[in-house]
Amino acid sequence: MKVNKVEMIMSAVRPEQYPETGYPEFALAGRSNVGKSSFINRMIGRKSLARTSSKPGKTQTLNFYEIEDQLYFVDVPGYGYAKVSKTEREAWGQMIEQYLTGREPLKAVLLIVDLRHDPSEDDCMMYEFLVHYNIPTIVIATKADKLKRGQIATNRKRIKKVLNMRPEDELIVFSSETKVGIEEAWKAIEKYR
Repeated sequence: MKVNKVEMIMSAVRPEQYPETGYPEFALAGRSNVGKSSFINRMIGRKSLARTSSKPGKTQTLNFYEIEDQLYFVDVPGYGYAKVSKTEREAWGQMIEQYLTGREPLKAVLLIVDLRHDPSEDDCMMYEFLVHYNIPTIVIATKADKLKRGQIATNRKRIKKVLNMRPEDELIVFSSETKVGIEEAWKAIEKYR
């Protein structure tokens, strides 16, 4: 998809705040600092619409990015970040769960993982949650530019195995630095629109 028009239209914490356009929505889930903002920025061809931060745990709301008056990327708070109080984490958990399980325009979740490492326990729990609720999932393995070609194939296999991925869910190797995986990611998204 060629992206010319994109804007961050709102941050929401409750269903009554969500947009009402009915455009298909694609949620981005992943642990803090895995590269969700960099993924969004690369996919939409912008340098810093989605704020990247050296401090993990910065996103605390559901951030809706409207793309070409056709669809939304919805950035959800990253999980697995320790410096947030337990109460706050639980509140985020409820907000995310309510969104993922009850939002009709949600077409798929892009689960962002780091290609260099095995999926964390939190990644596995998130994937199991998505499988349990039968939510289509596209796994995006970021930071491909940091690995050699042979390592990419090996790590790709390991991620699929550790997550115990469903055959219908795609795993896309991605790099926001070298632009690897952009076309594949858009193709995977298009299938669910």
